[in-house]
Amino acid sequence: MKFSVFTVMMPDCNIEKTVQLLRDNQYDGVEWRFIDPDQSKSSEVPSFWGNNYSTVPASSTMEQLQSIGELSKQYGLEQPNLASYIKVGDIAATEQAMKAAQLLGAPSIRIGVPSYDGTISYKQCLADGRKYIAQVQELAQQYKVKGSIETHHGNIACSASAAVRLVEGFDPNCVGIIYDPGNMVHEGYENYQMGLEIIGDYLTHVHVKNATYKSLASEDPTTAKWQVEWSAIDTGAVHWPRVLKALKAIGYDGWLSMEDFSSSQSTGGLLGHNIAYIKSLL
Repeated sequence: MKFSVFTVMMPDCNIEKTVQLLRDNQYDGVEWRFIDPDQSKSSEVPSFWGNNYSTVPASSTMEQLQSIGELSKQYGLEQPNLASYIKVGDIAATEQAMKAAQLLGAPSIRIGVPSYDGTISYKQCLADGRKYIAQVQELAQQYKVKGSIETHHGNIACSASAAVRLVEGFDPNCVGIIYDPGNMVHEGYENYQMGLEIIGDYLTHVHVKNATYKSLASEDPTTAKWQVEWSAIDTGAVHWPRVLKALKAIGYDGWLSMEDFSSSQSTGGLLGHNIAYIKSLL
C-alpha cells in the first residue's frame, strides 16, 4: 500500500508546510485540494471547507502548478489524484482540472456527481450524470487523465453499487471510483468486500476517514433520533481492519489517502497517528 493525504484535512498548513509534514511523517503522496478559495472567508480561522491554506487554487497559472509539482517531487511525494470540486456538466472546469493534473503529475481528477434530494427523479439524475461522464471520458482520452467519482452521501453514488451504476459501460482507464467508507457511514453502507468486488476495475483509490452515530434528544420518547459526526479513524463506525482485509481479498495494493475530519489532535499529530494506525493493521 501507498499512503497519501487529501489536503482538505490540513487547513492550517500552507503548501510548503504541507509537503514538509507529509515527508516528516513518511507519506508517499499528496492529494491536493483544488478549488479557488472563497475570499470572503480569508480573515476567518483555518477550516476544512472555508479558509483552507492547503489548497491549490483552480485559477493557478501554468508556472504556479509546475512549481507545486516540482516542490512535491523535491519532498518525495507522488500525486495520486487532484481533488477538484467540479459541478456535473461543467466541461470547462473538467478540462481545466485535467490540464492542471498533467502539470502537477496527477493521473486522475475528482469529478462531480448529481446530488439527490427527491426534487428530481433518480432516473433523470442518472441520465444527467452519465451524459456528463461520457464527455469526461472523451477528455480523459485526450489528456490521459482519469475522471473519478467518489462514493459520497447526498448524491446518486452514495454506495459502491450505486456508483457503479453511474459509470458502468465506460472505460475504467478513463473513468473510476474513489471508495470512501467513511462517507458511507452517513449513507450508502454495503458489505465492504462485496462493494469492492462490485467496483472491480473502476477502483481508483481509497479515502481513509471515519464517522460515528450520535443520539439526539427527542420530544417523542418512542422515536430515536440520530445524526452522524466525524470521528478519529480508529474510533468510528468504519471497521478499518475489515476494510483492509477486503482490499487485500480483491488484490488491491494502491493508495490509501487520509481525509480525517475529527480534529482530535493537531494536524501533525493526526498525520503521525493515522499512518501508524493503518500500518499497524497491515
